Amino acid sequence: MNNVSNVSDETPTSLAPNTTQPDNCMDLRGTPCPLNFVRAKLRLQQMLPGELLEVWIDAGEPVEQVPDSLTMAGYTIEALFEQAEHFVLRIRCPASAS
Repeated sequence: MNNVSNVSDETPTSLAPNTTQPDNCMDLRGTPCPLNFVRAKLRLQQMLPGELLEVWIDAGEPVEQVPDSLTMAGYTIEALFEQAEHFVLRIRCPASAS
């Protein structure tokens, strides 16, 4: 199952090596902090344990704050890498979501 929400015509050009396809994808580019964190957390709470969420975020405050905030909320950051004009963040939904 590959759900995409609020995604433009642009798709990731490459995936990080040795990673699985995400179960869900969100494009949060242009979304200010802390709203991007809140939206990602709400999506994770709707996902099944073990599923992988891919979130596209901007450079600057979002890439500095969102991964740390999700980690503090109990989520596992599996990958964080830079694409052409944004960052890709992959988060694993834990056995019991916060």
